[in-house]
Amino acid sequence: MKRIQLLPFIFSFLALLHASCTQGSQGKRDTRQKESRQAITKDEILTGADQLGAYLPLLKGKKVGLMGNQTSVVGPDKKHLVDVLLENKIDLRFAFAPEHGFRGSIERGEKVSNEVDEKTGLPLYSLYGKNKKADSIVNSIDIMLFDLQDVGARFYTYIASMHQVMQLCANHGKKIIILDRPNPNGDQVDGPVRKDDKFKSNISFHKIAMIHGLTIGELAQMINGEGWLDKGKKCDLTVISLKNWDHKTPYSLPIIPSPSLPNDVSVRLYMSLCLFEATDVSVGRGTDWPFQVLGYPDPSFGKFTFTPGSKPGMSAHVEQQDKTCYGLDLRDIDPKSSTFTLKYVLDFYKLFKKAGIADQFFARPEFFNKLAGNDKLIQQIKAGMTEDEIKESWKPELEIYKKMRKKYLLYPDFE
Repeated sequence: MKRIQLLPFIFSFLALLHASCTQGSQGKRDTRQKESRQAITKDEILTGADQLGAYLPLLKGKKVGLMGNQTSVVGPDKKHLVDVLLENKIDLRFAFAPEHGFRGSIERGEKVSNEVDEKTGLPLYSLYGKNKKADSIVNSIDIMLFDLQDVGARFYTYIASMHQVMQLCANHGKKIIILDRPNPNGDQVDGPVRKDDKFKSNISFHKIAMIHGLTIGELAQMINGEGWLDKGKKCDLTVISLKNWDHKTPYSLPIIPSPSLPNDVSVRLYMSLCLFEATDVSVGRGTDWPFQVLGYPDPSFGKFTFTPGSKPGMSAHVEQQDKTCYGLDLRDIDPKSSTFTLKYVLDFYKLFKKAGIADQFFARPEFFNKLAGNDKLIQQIKAGMTEDEIKESWKPELEIYKKMRKKYLLYPDFE
């Protein structure tokens, strides 16, 4: 009888112990994120948008257009750039929106509609996809402002949007001002260089390394300097440079750049995990941990489990939705030590091969080739090459790119 009475107390103790362990793990993640954010305050990094005195005088008396989204904020209070411009009596006529929309809440690859900003009444136009009115829209203003937070990977589409805006400005003789922001992955240059134009798309727009190691301001200078605009045109470009930042400085994004990159860990792992987007392996879309977990509905893939569901901004395209996935939990990695690697892709391909379903791994091969910027990587993986062997094969072109990159750096490098 006494033994039975003890059972409720034992269960209560075990429940408290489990809660304590879970909170401890979460506490470590929260502390790591907090420490990373504190680095910004300590170093007093000033983005281009923060430096009002450098660009507001250039806008006075001009008709102005803006390309921005939810990351276009100013100062420690994170006031939106649109509000700042209007408060300073700038004649702001419209804003262009990139992939994910002006407020950053639209699913990857989904259509971004032309609309009106509810708060200010500012006309909003999409530049994600074709916009037949883009030429007349840009031709109606004097100066374009560009302020988007990139993450340093060639397949992140904001840099393709920047190229489009630069081309429009060059076509119509309009000035463009880039408000520069740190590259949270700017401490490395890696991956294959996209060379052949047959792999050109919004996710592989430029002839740069997969992990390009540039800020948007540095890349804009490269686009201009290398003559990559149509017919070799150059746009009238001004970059408002960062202060107190270099390529060795860690940077925690104050505003998430898109729905599936919610924290520092996801931003750092995105470089290595985005290739899975061309497979049926889940990268955690539809969970609270996108680009922080990996899994497939097969128990042989690992002990860690998660079930992708439906989340705002991640509902339209969720791999393995409502299925229990088995794989890896990467949430506790240190973002500062995480660098680009092919390890995860190579390891999961081996798991598919072991399970006898290797032919199912590259579910969308053409998409994989566009992400990679070539059709060699897919063949190298299938051939069983090691990461070192694969990296050695792209080294010559990567070295050429690195030399070109040096010409356009605005900040001290990590080497």
